[in-house]
Amino acid sequence: MSASEIQKTRVINELRGFIKKLLQDPRILEQSLEVTRRHLGEDSQKDLMARIANEISETTSVHIPEDPSEHSEADKLFLELLKEVVSEEQALY
Repeated sequence: MSASEIQKTRVINELRGFIKKLLQDPRILEQSLEVTRRHLGEDSQKDLMARIANEISETTSVHIPEDPSEHSEADKLFLELLKEVVSEEQALY
């Protein structure tokens, strides 16, 4: 197996585990969206993703490292999608 295939397998396994956690506790999604809405509404965009990750980790069973350099591919994808969904919501209003 090539390094690229190993990386893809690792990311898929991580995403599977994460999706399973979301299915087991659907409140995680709403809580995560609320956190993202609140932080996107702040004036300072500095360290935005770190602040969102930190509060999600403090208020849900999802653990995302506070330091963005330690975010896994699944962490990055989840945070990017949260930001995208909230931005699209706000664009509708």
